[in-house]
Parts: sequence; C-alpha cells; structure tokens
Amino acid sequence: MKVVVSIGGSVLAPDLGSERVRAHADVIEDLAAEGCTVGTVVGGGGVAREYIGAARELGANEIELDDIGIDVTRLNARLLIAALGEQAAPSPPEDYEAAGAAMHRGDIAVMGGVTPGQTTDAVSAALAEYVNADLLVYATSVPGVFSDDPNEVADARRYDELTAGELVDVIAGLEMNAGSSAPVDLLAAKLIERSGVRTIVLDGTEPERIADAVRYGDHDGTDIIPEGADDQMTYWASDER
Repeated sequence: MKVVVSIGGSVLAPDLGSERVRAHADVIEDLAAEGCTVGTVVGGGGVAREYIGAARELGANEIELDDIGIDVTRLNARLLIAALGEQAAPSPPEDYEAAGAAMHRGDIAVMGGVTPGQTTDAVSAALAEYVNADLLVYATSVPGVFSDDPNEVADARRYDELTAGELVDVIAGLEMNAGSSAPVDLLAAKLIERSGVRTIVLDGTEPERIADAVRYGDHDGTDIIPEGADDQMTYWASDER
C-alpha cells in the first residue's frame, strides 16, 4: 500500500520537545516495516506563524514570507528525519520528482513546503497524485471536516463521509468566511478531487490514530471518497485487528 501522511506542524511539533516527534516517527516506521511505501509532508505550525509575523512587521513581502514558512516546514521535516534515522531520505525533497524517487527506492520521503503560494496541504495532495498513492491521510488538530469552524460554532456538524466534490464545496464555503479555519485548504481539496485519491482527515495528535486509519480504515474523522468508488476500500494495509 502506498500512503502519503500529511502532519500539521502544530501536531508534530507544538514545541521543540522530542517526544511527540518520536511518537509520530514510531508510527511511520511501523507502517513502513509492515510493507507500506510512505511519503510524509510536514507543516510549519505555530513556529512558522511566529517567524512570518515577525518578518511581516519588518517589511517582508508575501513571497518572502512564504519562503520563510517553507524554510520552517523543512526544519520540522528534518526533526522527523532525525527521528526516523536511516529509514528516511537524508534531507527533505524539494520537489515531487525527488520525493517520488526516494519512495521508489524504499526510503521514507519527508517533505516540507515546495513553492511560494502553496501550502503543505496542497503539497500533500500533489505528492499523493504524483506517486499514485492509495491513501492520503491528513493528521490535523481537528477531528475531521466540519460544516463550520468548530472553534467558533458550537453546533458545527462533523462529516463522516464526503465525496471529493462535496469537500471542495465545504472548504470553499469555509474559506469565504473571514477568520474561519479549514482542515485542508481549497487548492488541496481541488487536487484531491482531480486525482481521485482516497483521503482521510483526522485528529492526529495521538499518532496511533494515523496507524489505525492506514491499517484498517478505523478512525473518527472524515472519509473523502472518490467519485464512483466503492465506499469500502479493499486494500487497507492490514486485514487483521
């Protein structure tokens, strides 16, 4: 099974402690040991926002701010690479071809950002499309896709299941509401729709949730099911509970 795991920076490294990074690395190592081909994309999280905020106050333009954010995502990626050791490609691939080549030779590819104007949400979806992944997992700080920002709307509805087209509509609605936050951005949603990759959005603050989703399809998040696909996947990494 070929899987791309997108880990938010605030999920992987809310601070510079090593424990959470190690816990996520253990899960990725286990999946690779069980026969999965794994690519990982890491976000910038709060550290990136702090650097970007400071640089904005100093007069940096938006492209420069994006470059700073990319640098931070690659630093976070290096933390995960350090935890994975020899199983990972030794540095974050800077394009999809390099990431795909690393996965092809059996290494775990750990990417950060790629280009200004594109979030790691979109990088994850693009990598999944590039390598023809069976599954894309977004490990976020929220338990799935909601009708509204659950931090702002008490009765926001969590979707158990959406088609890719429905995901685009939901995310577009959230992004049009100033201040609302979505678990994936609109470009990522459109790439998911285009590629037809099966996708799961879940709360990844407990790394074992990622493992259960990849192994068995068990999770409390949102399934994004490609148009025309069977609701029940037949190629989970493990059929044993």
